[in-house]
Amino acid sequence: MSPLIVFWVPAILRIFLIICAASVTGYFFGAIWFLIAIIIGLSILIALQLHYLFRLSMWLDKPDSNRLPDGWGAWTEIFSRLYRLRREDEKNQQELSEWLARFRQAMTLLPDGVVIMDDVLFLEWCNPVAEQHLGLNLNVDKNMRITNLIRSPEFMDYIMLGRFDKPITITHRNRKLILHIIQFENRRQILVTHDITESERIDMMRRDFIANASHELRTPLTVINGFLEINAMQPDLASEIRAGHIKLMMEQGQRMQGLVDDMLTLTRLESVDFPIRPERINMTQLLEQVVSEFHGLSLGKHQLTFINEGSDVMGSSEELRSAFSNLVSNAVRYTPTGGSITISWINTTTGSVFMVKDGGIGISAEHLSRLTERFYRVDKSNSRQTRGTGLGLAIVKHVALRHKAQLVIESAVGVGSAFSIQFPEAAAASNAN
Repeated sequence: MSPLIVFWVPAILRIFLIICAASVTGYFFGAIWFLIAIIIGLSILIALQLHYLFRLSMWLDKPDSNRLPDGWGAWTEIFSRLYRLRREDEKNQQELSEWLARFRQAMTLLPDGVVIMDDVLFLEWCNPVAEQHLGLNLNVDKNMRITNLIRSPEFMDYIMLGRFDKPITITHRNRKLILHIIQFENRRQILVTHDITESERIDMMRRDFIANASHELRTPLTVINGFLEINAMQPDLASEIRAGHIKLMMEQGQRMQGLVDDMLTLTRLESVDFPIRPERINMTQLLEQVVSEFHGLSLGKHQLTFINEGSDVMGSSEELRSAFSNLVSNAVRYTPTGGSITISWINTTTGSVFMVKDGGIGISAEHLSRLTERFYRVDKSNSRQTRGTGLGLAIVKHVALRHKAQLVIESAVGVGSAFSIQFPEAAAASNAN
């Protein structure tokens, strides 16, 4: 409806009615009462307008669609319009709140950290990942300047230079992070954090693996090539010397073959393309094979205690034999002649346990957490004498993981070591469906 009709026509009619009423009064009581009637009518009209203006002012201080005042005349249309506008505003605010809640919920599920700041870098909001990456606490640090919360020289230089077109990499709280500031709107900025600590660790492990594998293969190849050159340059070499060279080359070839076999085994154990196919394992038969291998390695140089009191389990017989054999082989290598070795298979309240305990040289505590790393050696100078590939315990660990078991290592220097694979109770063959 046109404002002319809504506001001016009713106002003109009210004034006209006041004039008419005053004219009737003046006709009967004289000109003075005419003026008095005009003044009283206009005063009442003005008082009503002031009253509704006051009520409108009070409502504007605390707008609420449920307590919007009622009006008279043109004020009815005014309050009706305000009511509609207020309801639309409340609806828009509700939708905005819902979208904001969805946005924050989505941000909490992101693998990267998200920090929202104003144009002068004061913290407005961040997701839990950003709290972990940067050590923030939204409840405590809100409305604080981000440069006071992230104490990193690289980050400070990044902020000072203002070159936000490229991200930077910093080390913060023992994490390696990629930070990138993205400017949006006129008074907002987003700081995105990406944790590359794990990927860096994996890349380093990959580089170390390649370097170590190359080093392990280089030594036997050097020996083989050296003897081949000697035999090629000296065709009339004595048969005894030539036979010695061939024997050494065969040993080095077997060493390379063992290393390649172990690397292929480890690759297969780590691959998701080769899932385990559980079968009932006759543990007595398997342990007899392991004990037989022990005698072949020890050649009577060690005292053996064998305990077989455990139950059959479900799993891969080939993989478990490989893991058990690696533990027994290590015990033989690192236990001096005349030392004692115990191989046991027992049941516990939490499941079956295979343990190899030796009276060898032992391992200091700082090495225990790294023993299952590929090619990790406690004493690199002793690697040739022990003839290990450096992959045995890595294979044992992955076999244990594939059987939902746990490799536990206990050792003390000069006392000996105990390596045990602790199987869950569910692995018992009697519990299999």
